[in-house]
Order: sequence, then C-alpha cells, then structure tokens
Amino acid sequence: MNYDIFNGDADGIIALIQLRLNEPKQAKLVSGVKRDNSLLKHVDIAQAKSVVALDISMEKNTEALNAILANDIDVFYCDHHRTGDVPVSEKLTVLVDTAPEVCTSLLINGLLDNKYIEWAIAAAYGDNLVSVADELALQQGMTTPQREFLCELGTLINYNGYGASLADLHFNPAELYQALLQYTNPFDVEADKDSAFYILRRGYQADHQNVAKLAPYINNDVCEIYLLPCEAWARRISGVFGNELANFHPDKAHAVLTLNTDGSYMVSVRAPLNNRSGADEVCVQFETGGGRKAAAGINRLPEHEINQLVDVLMQQYKHF
Repeated sequence: MNYDIFNGDADGIIALIQLRLNEPKQAKLVSGVKRDNSLLKHVDIAQAKSVVALDISMEKNTEALNAILANDIDVFYCDHHRTGDVPVSEKLTVLVDTAPEVCTSLLINGLLDNKYIEWAIAAAYGDNLVSVADELALQQGMTTPQREFLCELGTLINYNGYGASLADLHFNPAELYQALLQYTNPFDVEADKDSAFYILRRGYQADHQNVAKLAPYINNDVCEIYLLPCEAWARRISGVFGNELANFHPDKAHAVLTLNTDGSYMVSVRAPLNNRSGADEVCVQFETGGGRKAAAGINRLPEHEINQLVDVLMQQYKHF
C-alpha cells in the first residue's frame, strides 16, 4: 500500500495535487486539520510499500518516521518546517527548506520544473507568501484578475484547514484534495460554478463578518493580539485572519488566540511581514508550540500564560 500524507492546508493539498497530476498513483490518503502534524503514526507499517509526506514537521514525526524507515519502506519527505535531527537512511529522500520565503508547494514546483506553476502560485498565496506569489505570477504573464483569483483560491483552501476537528471544516482535506485534483489548471476551478471554490467563498464571507466586530486585546507599536471565542467560525477564520492582520500592519507581530473547549487557547502567531523570522522561536517556548520562522502556533496555551506570551512577543520584536 502506498501512502500520501499531507497537511490539510493549501500548501499540503496543492503540493500533492502537483505530484499526482505529474505521476498518478493509487495511495491511501492521510490528512487532518492544519494543526494535526503528527500524521505518520497512521501508517500501517505491515502494509506500507511507500510513503510521501508533505508539509508536516519532521520534528513532530521523528519516532514514526524512524519506525517506517526501520522496516525498509521508501519515504519521500518534502517540507519547510523545523526538522529536528534528520534520520540517515538510504530509504529516505528529503527535500526541505526552512527559509521564510519558501513553502512545500514551491519546493515541489521546483522539482517538477514549473509544470503546474499556476497551482504552486495559488499555494504560495495561501501560505501568505504574497510577494513571492506576485513575482512568480508576473513572470508567467498573468493578468491582475488571474492573480487575484489564485490569491483567493489559495486563501480559501488554507481557510478550510483551520479547526479543532474535522467537524469544524467545510471539507475534509482529503476530500477537498480529491475534488481539486480533477482540475489540471486552477483556473478551471473558477470556471466550474459548482466547484468547492464557491462553497468555500460563501463560508469564508459568512465567518469573516464576525471579525469586523472584534477589538484587539493588545495593540501597540510592537504587536497586536486578538482573543476569539470558542466558536466554530472563530476556529475556521483564525489563521487567515492572522495573515490578514500581518498584511495590514507589516511592521508588527500578530497573534490570534482562539478559546478551546478546555479553557486553553489555540494560538496563531505571525512574525512581521517585514521581518519574517522568530515566530517559531516564540512558540517553542510553550509546551505545545511549534512552526516555522514566519508563522507558528501553540495548540493549547493555558489562560494564565497569555501574559507570558505577550512578554515573549514583545521581547522578540521590540528592537525590530
């Protein structure tokens, strides 16, 4: 059995779309909500013949990865998050770049020599690499409406990945991947008025109306922090809202804290767009934190540690 394992956000989904448009293969799909990075544990080692892992932190999957490799199973691992110690194995092929202006789909795009670059650009927009995506789109001679569509498509696919569980999402990421794989070119998604794009657009517009009513918990020259309620709309909008804030105030760090059912907070941190570093350093100081330089998160931040998070953000970025 082959396994295709991917993050449930735009980057993970579109990375796999590119690979499977290029090389169709029957595989068991394993994905989840965006924050569910520990996905390699779902591989049945007794049945697996190969594993493709996309846009999930190797650092969060080390034990399962070592077990897979120990059973002589071929693994292709492509990602842009922290790796921890990379196993040494002839069975492991690694394509990893943690630079802040890189995402997994762009790595796959490079591997495939721009074969599905329109999809890769949509993923870059979804991962909030707006300047990178704009540059690539202009190199391809895209019009402003084309760039705007790819930006909206990437943003909406990314939006769909956020939630505490699959029940919060409009689409299971594996099902969304299968639906989008039917389109060789993302502009065909726009042309199909019954496509998932239009369902996600309606959902996003409804959720975003709630954001307009929010006031910041902290707002100063260094950072801006919002507290969101324990509601499905808040869990869905949290990550894209963080990107929106980062784009609006590129010299500030941002954090969006969404209340969990247990009273803790799920945190999305965005480094200043003009200083895309340090978000991972902020989040790994907390027990359930991780991520990458430009964008990171904490799965469960106790309420009594909110002020500590504020202090860490201030310390990290006050000299920027």
